[in-house]
Amino acid sequence: MKPLLVLSLLLTAGCTGFAASKSGTFTGEIMDRACAKMGSHENMMQAEGAKSAKECTLACIKNGDKFALFDSSTKKVYPIDDDKKVQAFAGQRVQISGSYDDKADVLRVDSIAAAH
Repeated sequence: MKPLLVLSLLLTAGCTGFAASKSGTFTGEIMDRACAKMGSHENMMQAEGAKSAKECTLACIKNGDKFALFDSSTKKVYPIDDDKKVQAFAGQRVQISGSYDDKADVLRVDSIAAAH
């Protein structure tokens, strides 16, 4: 019975480790984390008087928030590891090549381009 338990634990640990990091292409909008978690800029745009998604995102970043990629199809928020890499794309729909570390909850950006 014990060898079966050990094997089961090893398989579970192996699957957990495998799921911890996902490389590939991620598509969504570059937003600030607060708006991404709400799934919209609407509330913040009304409160801050921003006229566009870009203005809203940059205002929230200036106030101390961090960038995130929001995938509206899955409602998933991917916190970005390096704000400088995505700042020029604030408020835009993009494709990011990189890796998402589930354990650290961070998307590491290798490259970014506007999505069509």
